[in-house]
Amino acid sequence: MKKIIKFIESLKGELVSTRRKLHKYPELGFEEVRTSQQVVNFLTELGLEVEQKEETGVVGLLDCGQGPTVALRADMDALPISEQTEVSYKSSHQGVMHACGHDGHMAILLETAKVLVEFRDQLSGKVKFIFQPAEEGPGGALPLIEAGVLESVDNIFGLHINNQLTTGVIGVQPKAASAAADELDLIIKGDSGHASTPHQGVDAIVIASQVITALQNIISRQVNPHQAAVINIGTIKGGYRRNVIADKVKLTGTVRTTEPNLREFMPERIEQIVEGITINQGASYELDYNFGYPVLINSSSLVDELSTVIESIPYVEELRYLSQSSLGAEDFAYYLEQVPGVFFRLGAAKPSEDYYSAHHPKFNFDEEALKIGVALFVYLVFYKLS
Repeated sequence: MKKIIKFIESLKGELVSTRRKLHKYPELGFEEVRTSQQVVNFLTELGLEVEQKEETGVVGLLDCGQGPTVALRADMDALPISEQTEVSYKSSHQGVMHACGHDGHMAILLETAKVLVEFRDQLSGKVKFIFQPAEEGPGGALPLIEAGVLESVDNIFGLHINNQLTTGVIGVQPKAASAAADELDLIIKGDSGHASTPHQGVDAIVIASQVITALQNIISRQVNPHQAAVINIGTIKGGYRRNVIADKVKLTGTVRTTEPNLREFMPERIEQIVEGITINQGASYELDYNFGYPVLINSSSLVDELSTVIESIPYVEELRYLSQSSLGAEDFAYYLEQVPGVFFRLGAAKPSEDYYSAHHPKFNFDEEALKIGVALFVYLVFYKLS
């Protein structure tokens, strides 16, 4: 593996350059036209079989003969955020920014492909390079799966840059790595009236406030405190004059859980609470509950199997087993419902510097982490296919 590490070292400048080019021209989910074309061009020049799927998705195939098939995935989309950094490669698209590291994920996977092509004679099997659109929403994993990207795949691996872990640390949660994230839209329907005669109306704002408080009781009193769950009401809209009883309030929110059985429990319990409060107050309601990304569950046996491999990577200072699941959702979970695999957290912070977290307009990370991401993917493929 010394020759491989030496080759990865030689790609450091190209890695950074590729990441910065991608960063400068961010595109939103299912709008990654320029981005996907850049990916297609890169993979085609390497001599890979390349397919474009589901609008802007790209899949490259490295065929090294008989053997298992390993898939590697990178997400491609940016966020609707106006960048506030002062870097030379700052976003040139106003209101759109790579604020979650997807530019880094793409650069890592592209250069991983270059390394594996260079050393393909040492591999037996196939590698699929999946460049997925729309991870930030509405979700690109499921359409790609339905289009057949996981056919014949034995294992799949992915990673996410994490600037809350120092460079050199690979983080992994042996089971539930990321939460399910579901959405609720609730309308409370009361009866309007003048503020001077509240007894003649049904105040939707007061009822909505009772509902919001009661929903938090689910978390504090009806969920096992050793299980992670969050109910967040993000918007509340109602009323139209200060001296009029509001006849309607609309609430929107998210529900996050890390246990499948808890996820199933939530919508029924939420509706029971909403129904009880509205009936008691003489109001009515409409509740629309939508299941989003599922819980991301890593293959714990595969995590154990790969630990020695990861710890042997020269750049890796620590394989850290994370005790807590992330409550952020990640549609890599859909792949893991079909195929055994692992989703890693790639440490990307210099110890001496402070970093803004993901989705912040000043988000950035230590680019030294990019070569570690490449090495991680390459070592995993060699373990499975050499």
